[in-house]
Amino acid sequence: MNFLNRLAADVHLMLRRPARMQYAALCYRVRKKTGALEILLITSRDTGRWVIPKGWPMQGKRAHEVAEREAYEEAGVKGKAQKTAVGAYVYQKRMNHGLKISCKVQVHALEVDDFCKNFPEKGTRRLEWVDFKEAATRVAEPSLKSLILTFGERMAATPASVPKSANG
Repeated sequence: MNFLNRLAADVHLMLRRPARMQYAALCYRVRKKTGALEILLITSRDTGRWVIPKGWPMQGKRAHEVAEREAYEEAGVKGKAQKTAVGAYVYQKRMNHGLKISCKVQVHALEVDDFCKNFPEKGTRRLEWVDFKEAATRVAEPSLKSLILTFGERMAATPASVPKSANG
């Protein structure tokens, strides 16, 4: 009975709580020779699915600074993240004890200008640079797919401009 009570309490909490906030970096580069936009995808450590670097809020850091930090820790890339988010998406995060919680992820574009040989999560993930259309096909979350496509189309239309919010 104790297990059922705990399960009922977990389900109740899952349904009641608002989405937890995370911050992500949409890491990109523009190839010098071709002008082609590429997006950096990484694999998650638990399931191996394709994702973008993201993490929980950090005390004393603004959202875009968290995105920069996560890009370095998870993918070994550095650059300046845009202060204004390009959009957001929601996904279900599986916690260590099996409970899934809803997370809203605020996404900041980050133009990569440096690569680090050593970084905290080196060897725990795969990293791959792909065309933005390919990136959109690889990620699982429909709203992240849409965000990547919108970002790529805007960058292609105005390659010299600073990324603008995907939400209009």
